[in-house]
Amino acid sequence: MNRKKVKKLKVISFVLIFLLVCECIYVGYHLLFKSEKSVYFEGVNAIEYADKYFITVGSNNDNELFFEKAKISKYNNKREKTFEKLYNVGFNSSFFGVAIDGTDFVTVGSYEKTERDHEELIRRAIIVKYDKEGNVLFEKDFSLLDNSKFTSVLVVDDGYYVTGQSVYRNTRVGNKEGGAILAKYSKEGELLWYRTYGSNKSAIFNDFIVYNNSIYTVGTDDDYIGIIVQYDLDGNYISYNDYHTTDSLGFSGITAYGDFIYICGALRRSNNDTDGMIVRYNLDCVYLDQVVYTGDGIERFNKVLMDDQEHLVVIGTMAIAKEQGGITEYNYDGILAKYDLDLKKIDSISYGADRDDYFTDILYHDNEYLVAGYSYYEDGSYMSKFIRYSKALKVLGVE
Repeated sequence: MNRKKVKKLKVISFVLIFLLVCECIYVGYHLLFKSEKSVYFEGVNAIEYADKYFITVGSNNDNELFFEKAKISKYNNKREKTFEKLYNVGFNSSFFGVAIDGTDFVTVGSYEKTERDHEELIRRAIIVKYDKEGNVLFEKDFSLLDNSKFTSVLVVDDGYYVTGQSVYRNTRVGNKEGGAILAKYSKEGELLWYRTYGSNKSAIFNDFIVYNNSIYTVGTDDDYIGIIVQYDLDGNYISYNDYHTTDSLGFSGITAYGDFIYICGALRRSNNDTDGMIVRYNLDCVYLDQVVYTGDGIERFNKVLMDDQEHLVVIGTMAIAKEQGGITEYNYDGILAKYDLDLKKIDSISYGADRDDYFTDILYHDNEYLVAGYSYYEDGSYMSKFIRYSKALKVLGVE
């Protein structure tokens, strides 16, 4: 692969990461590898832990036709894979979120169901429930407008909440109901209700929590506007706030503690410059304050969690421009940072060297932070990895 081609792949990859972090593998497949279908990719979009095992979801193209296929994988405590199941339905597919319900696993994502979907690059949102052996218990799809996907899922006593979007393609206009999606399914896969919010061309809910008898959803509406929307447990609208201006992904992670909601994303400085940030709101979605991470390049924060020391721990991505022979190239590193509840930074580190590295999800387990991510290799492939960090943000292992 010549140098110009490598550069082109890497620049396009960066744009995709900042537009659709949780969907990078899917879009990368269509835009980067359309003419080179032998390039391998395999990625993890989400990770959960329960009862001495880990569950991850994502996708790979390890098949004869090089279609992207959604996958769910189970690992033991040593991160040794005990099973992996591909969602071998339709054409291209990917899972973006997973939740553990007793001994069952509930995954959400999107897929091309029909040949027409595949030809027109149209996706339908999907929710799939597996038993502990990886057998499908139910599978349901959802679509209002042209393109739909579910991004995250949470288990409650009487069912599953999911978030996502259903929007028109860029080439179409209309006034039908769509945009960001909040929905609820029964334990048997029956759609109980759904709600839409925002622009039917671009709005999306990327993440959410159930807290203080409310559902708090975060994402973007339109024109680089981050949003937080509060609903009651039956999906009735309570309150809203927006943030000017974020990047195209908007707010992508959320957690809560006490009387505060903490949301992460990116502060847009210009078309070519963003900084990672955490924004604090009260329980009525009123803006309180924020902290901004300014690194050596273009940064955003993707996910945030609360550990047992009441610290906010965030992961993100940073792109650093390098001039080589008059050509601008980018190197991509993962970011791990820790803040206290008043948004004062405790520590931060970056991960990566010559290889491009991206962080997609994080969980706190056994006094360690386990980060899921993937790396770009010189042959053009992408492969997932797990990185274990101590509370002092020291690398304990890479698997």
